[in-house]
Amino acid sequence: MNPPPPRKIIHIDMDAFYASVEQRDDPSLRGKPVAVAWRGARSVVCAASYEARVFGVRSAMPAVRAERLCPQLVFVPPDFARYKAVSRQIREIFARHTGLVEPLSLDEAYLDVTVTLSGLPSATATAEAIRAAIRAQTQLTASAGVAPNKFLAKIASDWNKPDGLFVIRPRQVEAFLTPLPVGRLPGVGKVMEAKLAALGVATVGDLRTLALAVLEQRFGRWGRRLHELARGIDEHPVQPERPTLQISAEDTFEHDLRLDELETHIRRLAEKTWAGYLKERERVARTVVLKLKTSDFHTLTRSLTPATRPMSAGEVADIACALRDRVDRADDDRYRLVGVGLSGFVDRDSYQAQSDLFDKLPT
Repeated sequence: MNPPPPRKIIHIDMDAFYASVEQRDDPSLRGKPVAVAWRGARSVVCAASYEARVFGVRSAMPAVRAERLCPQLVFVPPDFARYKAVSRQIREIFARHTGLVEPLSLDEAYLDVTVTLSGLPSATATAEAIRAAIRAQTQLTASAGVAPNKFLAKIASDWNKPDGLFVIRPRQVEAFLTPLPVGRLPGVGKVMEAKLAALGVATVGDLRTLALAVLEQRFGRWGRRLHELARGIDEHPVQPERPTLQISAEDTFEHDLRLDELETHIRRLAEKTWAGYLKERERVARTVVLKLKTSDFHTLTRSLTPATRPMSAGEVADIACALRDRVDRADDDRYRLVGVGLSGFVDRDSYQAQSDLFDKLPT
């Protein structure tokens, strides 16, 4: 049997999405360094315009630091309802070309265009058509990467940003990857970079010289993944329906609080999380998660999967408060953020079948 043809994957990434929407809708912001964020010591940048990025301003950066880097920075409060509306427009454009769309966030998605609905002759032509439609219908720009798999397409979409297109054809994969810093591979952060540097690995080409057995001995299952990535192998398909992994709500305080001052906030966030969970019709959550961020920006998480799944916001709050009591930190430590979440999702029918089975077991 002949092997199936290579996949044709597009990664679409909107350019500075939230900030670009703000600049589109308010002409006075165009050409200015813009941060989508509330101004103040407790705020974090949601997005930065390209004019702001010149000064080193980036998303997830504390707003205070961003303003130090760029004193003329214009702060615009986020309007997520507006961003979601634009995102829906963009996804309608995707749907004209393929039903295989995997959204990663409001501003980026993978598309499998191995077979298209639009009948365009190539993945490159499809990417160009999508970018042109986005520009015409939203007055915004998008960058696109075209490649035989997801991880290469994502690297490619960043290659000619903003408002760019980059194509990696199957025959070009090895030559494209060889000189790249190993840190460009997905999942290779600073810690892994340092571990690989200790083995003499700086580029993907260096990584390719290490035998699979060496990588597996050193890094376990992750070693096999590194071996595949170095060769441009990624068999993960585009998944149009991504199952719910976690529903959560969190809050950053105006002033840092002690652990014993968090209960009211935990219970309020449990109510918000539960309200979001009630919209989930097909899956059941079994695990409660508590997230804390200390005043010096260290993140702590605690979780518990009780014998029976939580059945109310009150139960979620009680478990989250119990998790708070498990935090082994100094009494005078302060916390700037708390979050409450539900995870451990399973299909409702599967969960019910398991419950019925245990109910019927002899005691």
